[in-house]
Amino acid sequence: MIGETTNIISLSEIFSLRNIIIYLIVINLIGFYMMWSDKRRAKWGKWRIPENTLFIVTALGGGIGTIAGMYTFRHKTKKLKFTIGLPTILILEIVLVIYLQFM
Repeated sequence: MIGETTNIISLSEIFSLRNIIIYLIVINLIGFYMMWSDKRRAKWGKWRIPENTLFIVTALGGGIGTIAGMYTFRHKTKKLKFTIGLPTILILEIVLVIYLQFM
């Protein structure tokens, strides 16, 4: 058709380094905020964020933020599930990225 343009976006444009960095910053801020929020709710005896949700955010790339929040707010630091689980997820993600980069 005359005058029509197609707006096709390639995967390389969607997954550009800039967009990946923005995503990682946002997901880590979310993880940090969730640890702060859950600690605050625990102090006040309110509804809590499910533990699985914290692990999901970590698995989605928010490991640095959730771990930083865990130690900054001293939240979940007595639970081995968190003190071992969150860093393990982060390390596995880093190893996966390195493997895929040099594959």
